[in-house]
Amino acid sequence: MARESGRDTPNGNNFSTSRRRFLGSSGLAAIGAVIGGAMPLSRNGSGIPQAHAQAAPAAPPSAATPAPAKGPQYLKYPGKHEGLVVLGERPLVAETPESLLDDDTTPIEKFYIRNNGQIPEETKDPDAWKITIDGEVNNSLEITLGELKSKYKAVTRRMVLECGGNGRSQFSPPARGNQWTNGGAGCAEWTGVPLADLLKKAGLKPSAKYTAHYAADLHLSGDANKPTISRGVRIEKAMDPNTMIVWAMNGKPLPNIHGGPVRLIVPGWSGSASQKWLTRITIRDREHDGPGMTEFSYRTPIKPMVPGGKADPANFRILESMPVRSIITNPANGAKFAAATKELKLRGASWAGDLTVKQVDISTDFGASWQRATLEKPKNKYDWQRWTATLKLPSDGYFEIWARATDSKGAMQPHQAGFWNPQGYGGNAMHRIAVLVG
Repeated sequence: MARESGRDTPNGNNFSTSRRRFLGSSGLAAIGAVIGGAMPLSRNGSGIPQAHAQAAPAAPPSAATPAPAKGPQYLKYPGKHEGLVVLGERPLVAETPESLLDDDTTPIEKFYIRNNGQIPEETKDPDAWKITIDGEVNNSLEITLGELKSKYKAVTRRMVLECGGNGRSQFSPPARGNQWTNGGAGCAEWTGVPLADLLKKAGLKPSAKYTAHYAADLHLSGDANKPTISRGVRIEKAMDPNTMIVWAMNGKPLPNIHGGPVRLIVPGWSGSASQKWLTRITIRDREHDGPGMTEFSYRTPIKPMVPGGKADPANFRILESMPVRSIITNPANGAKFAAATKELKLRGASWAGDLTVKQVDISTDFGASWQRATLEKPKNKYDWQRWTATLKLPSDGYFEIWARATDSKGAMQPHQAGFWNPQGYGGNAMHRIAVLVG
């Protein structure tokens, strides 16, 4: 049963409204947790600094790297929760604080927002919306959304959608782009049809290797001939029965802000492949090279590079399955509890791209010891796995709670984001919160 979507207030009283920011030349992270003054979390990496050895002087900060904000800018948008934090205004980008992700199914109003271009006007006739399948197929298709609904069997699956840059703020030196913490993710129930059904109908040629996705959103420049973003996936991923063309979110028509009336959902991979306002899928005989597919876009290093150093495009590969991640959704960072509180009830969520989560562990002593959480089974593949834990507290005082997930292949979340890359993909450091008892 889904938890009540209105439960926004964590257990205890909140003593922190500040957000995580990278501070100082040492490249260590601090999270502001304030009681009448600064009370930061301990330094990232348990006080272990990043390597200072440099093959060459680090490049100066890019003009594209945003300056640290003085405080969170909260979203004001029809139908969206006012607790979402704005990371960018043009295009509109907003993340969901971890404590607002406490529902089993993420409500639409709490779902993060990621755009690349101008938001299209809402269509007045959704069922007339057309989708084209062309390229390396035997029979090109053009189908309306109404025909898609009537001619194909709809399925509903609860699946995580996650921005490829989720966790970017954890990198040091800072990487380019929106400084996501952990809030570029959500888990909704999506209704639609498997993309494979349409690809089978079109008939893939032996030369079919990759998809190329196109959409109706206008480029920020206003140039109608310039795609805002056009990403694609290997044909094997496109044929996964969980890769879907969807028109409903949590049982309601897909909202315009989330790509309505129709979008792709490519679960487990970077959300940029899940094209919003979908108009066309072209099948290609080679890896797609549209906007968002080349240079360092949605790519990570093959050979680890010096943090902040000069990147070589030849050393980068496309980010596909997203890394394992866990978050604490209750209590919130900065929660205050009454004196003599002896135990805390924790809730959280975890996911691991194409894989599953094998275990989640919790620490209250900065990683010196760990306690296993109770991990729930996913509703279906690509659903996130909720977890719970009961922590015994030895005394009143200040405590940090760390959460660490391990995926089904044994990969574990690190203490700090590693394998630096200029656009900050793959940052999945452990989530930590601070609480005060007494």
